[in-house]
Amino acid sequence: MSIDPIVTARARRQADLVARYDGRAPRYTSYPTAVQFGPHVDEAVYRGWLAGLAADRPVSLYVHVPFCARLCWYCGCNTRAVNRYEPVADYLSLLLREATLLREALPRRLAVSHIHLGGGSPNMLTPEDLDSLFAGLAGAFDIPPDVQLAAELDPAHLTRDWVEAAAFHGLNRASLGVQNLDPAVQQAINRQETFEQVADAVGWLRDAGVGSVNIDLMYGLPHQTVANTLSTLEAIVGLAPERIALFGYAHVPWMKAHQQLIDEAALPGPVARLDQAEQAAVLLAAAGYVRVGLDHFARADDPMAQALEAGALRRNFQGYTTDDAEVLLGLGASAIGRLPQGFVQNAAQEVTWRAAVAAGRLPVARGAELTADDRFRGEIIERLMCDLSVDLEAVCRKHRRVLADLAGDIEALAPFLADGLVRLEGARLRVVGDGRLVVRSVCAAFDTYFAPEAGRHSRAL
Repeated sequence: MSIDPIVTARARRQADLVARYDGRAPRYTSYPTAVQFGPHVDEAVYRGWLAGLAADRPVSLYVHVPFCARLCWYCGCNTRAVNRYEPVADYLSLLLREATLLREALPRRLAVSHIHLGGGSPNMLTPEDLDSLFAGLAGAFDIPPDVQLAAELDPAHLTRDWVEAAAFHGLNRASLGVQNLDPAVQQAINRQETFEQVADAVGWLRDAGVGSVNIDLMYGLPHQTVANTLSTLEAIVGLAPERIALFGYAHVPWMKAHQQLIDEAALPGPVARLDQAEQAAVLLAAAGYVRVGLDHFARADDPMAQALEAGALRRNFQGYTTDDAEVLLGLGASAIGRLPQGFVQNAAQEVTWRAAVAAGRLPVARGAELTADDRFRGEIIERLMCDLSVDLEAVCRKHRRVLADLAGDIEALAPFLADGLVRLEGARLRVVGDGRLVVRSVCAAFDTYFAPEAGRHSRAL
């Protein structure tokens, strides 16, 4: 049997990348990252921030629904499985109470440009309770007919009635969690669903007029291979979603106890993970998808691909986004908000969140107040994560800094420069070639809080 030299060269390159760069690094959905959030940002601080918001600018809302019909063992989200509806209904009543508390803390009834329903599985709400949710939000905020409304959905438990109810309230973007279609992989992560269920879900969304469908997939799951990754992608591409997200599974059982149910011996090694990600990217490019940042793909006519082309792509706790609102208000247990002054997070423990809201308090647990240096470095990191390129001199001018302030950070990039993973063209830093695969580690060079020895982040590859 002859050995394919191209395959051999790719394997050697992948092994070298893993050996040199597969440390731990943040996902940089914010800067500072959530690891730096602390209790000094409390309810009083948050109320002061809310009171100071501009009354004439629209805000975005993130609504967290921490319930699922099943607990997927790979999941890193704040959620729990329930087999009775009563906890969900009671949670919704408190969620609407939190919306009222927010309204009372704001300078006026603010307009909303984007609403994102996340979880968990927001389709755990009944269609009737979905009506109640939007009635309550409309009572607290000014929600225009053209609001951008997105929801994260579990296709195995989605119904046509739910889709029609959500579409009535303006649902125009939906994200379906699929991960992988191979039965052995699904059994290993406790997430069984068929391609037919996914296809039905996409069909219902299309019939209801939902114009943008995203499919969430993963690589690096137990028993996952290049073969079942590509076969999953071929099936999903046949459904013509506007976007596909391909996330690397983050195995952090010390943070998520249910991940201990996953057989670590069945997890692919770092080189195999990298091979899955790279070959998936090749297939998606051939299918006409534009690669966006680290792990997203979009059709060329999709707003996300257009935002990438225009240099207007953003990154937040939901990943890559076209949402350019300056303010994101989070509702629900563990929800994270972003304001000009900093980040704020609700109590992650549902029981703590419930108690605070029931007592008439905004359920803030922690956050981070932005310093001038945070804003400076945060812009560099966001542009690298989104554009794989940043004009360091332009960012310095904007923040009244000088390029010399970044001398140490640039020096830390020496290994990446030597290996051809980044290129410095004057003051323009570009992530090139295989550098996209390690962009989180490139960003970490500009992160003054990052402590690689702490081990609190997922693997970089």
